[in-house]
Amino acid sequence: MFKKKECVAMLLAGGQGSRLYVLTSRLAKPAVSFGGKYRIIDFPLSNCVNSGIDTVGVLTQYQPLLLNDYIGNGLPWDLDRTFGGVKILPPYQGRDGADWYRGTANAIYQNMQFIDRYDPDYVIVLSGDHIYKMDYSAMLAFHKRRGADCTIAVIDVPLEEASRFGIMSTRDDGSIWKFSEKPKNPDSTKASMGIYIFNKKKLFSYLEADEKDPQSSNDFGKNVIPAMLAAGEKMFAYPFVGYWKDVGTIASLWEANMDMLGEHPELQLNDDKWRIYSRHEACAPHFIGKEGMVSNSSVTEGCEIYGEVRGSVLGPGVRVMPGARVIDSVIMSDVTVCEGAEIRYSIIDSEVTVGKNARVGADRGDGVGIAVIGAGVRVADNEQIAPGAMLDPD
Repeated sequence: MFKKKECVAMLLAGGQGSRLYVLTSRLAKPAVSFGGKYRIIDFPLSNCVNSGIDTVGVLTQYQPLLLNDYIGNGLPWDLDRTFGGVKILPPYQGRDGADWYRGTANAIYQNMQFIDRYDPDYVIVLSGDHIYKMDYSAMLAFHKRRGADCTIAVIDVPLEEASRFGIMSTRDDGSIWKFSEKPKNPDSTKASMGIYIFNKKKLFSYLEADEKDPQSSNDFGKNVIPAMLAAGEKMFAYPFVGYWKDVGTIASLWEANMDMLGEHPELQLNDDKWRIYSRHEACAPHFIGKEGMVSNSSVTEGCEIYGEVRGSVLGPGVRVMPGARVIDSVIMSDVTVCEGAEIRYSIIDSEVTVGKNARVGADRGDGVGIAVIGAGVRVADNEQIAPGAMLDPD
């Protein structure tokens, strides 16, 4: 007889990530590289295990192959459990036929049977495309103290940015009385982080009702949360203080990588008290040649630096050859920057070669866009890639 789980996590990782363009043309957004040796999904997975949640369903859909391989049996995150652990949950064929996940709520609805295996009292729903460190156990304790049916994590944002988010309006005790999806004139600055804790029975009843509604978008933010509010359920906002960023755009992905180099103590990834775990192959230490120069940068194992690297994040196996310069850029794994080449204010995906004396991007400034080169592209010798340009392998 297996012991039941108090809380099961459901991690939504099936998004296409269309605003990351060439970076997600062949893989799901949660599998995109971050900070040299991590992937975006490492953050919610590590948060789960650090919070004592050892049962995680990962709901995949778009380009899942690399993400599935990366997660594997969950060993790097200590989620290789006989009962529980991490499980990949793609759409599947049921008695009534097969169906793609039609929205965030429908994705959970299709996996209610998985949740029921563990008979949890609570379900935490997470997004797979945010960079942050958060103790979910503290949020769960808050949820239980309030006797809530649903608790939504919120972060305070500047008023001028509030219209980009789902905004919670709360009473003095933190209870939610209104939810507005991207309001034009927000009356609150409490932005939803897309992290929800539900009592399981209450969640299931609303998912079943939502599934029966032919007009529903089957989405938590658009349908389930407003339905619960309208019915007068006990709903609370859980205030989160710390670093959190939605890395769903090229600009925000670049900014989050740069934040890792800056003074953000909440984003220190070498903190033994709250480790961010990842799956990466062992490789040789990085090497900096006699003429190599590195300043204010993160250089992962296996890199060879013979040129200059400044204000940049380099993944494993990157080679910066003599006379080459990498400035204010994010370089993913196994990239070669040939002699005399320059990369500025750019994101370079894996296995790219930048030819001799080529120029990619330009110095940061007003109106200057981030140059992006997709995986496997070869930039020819002496070629110039304009700022803001995007090169796809095809």
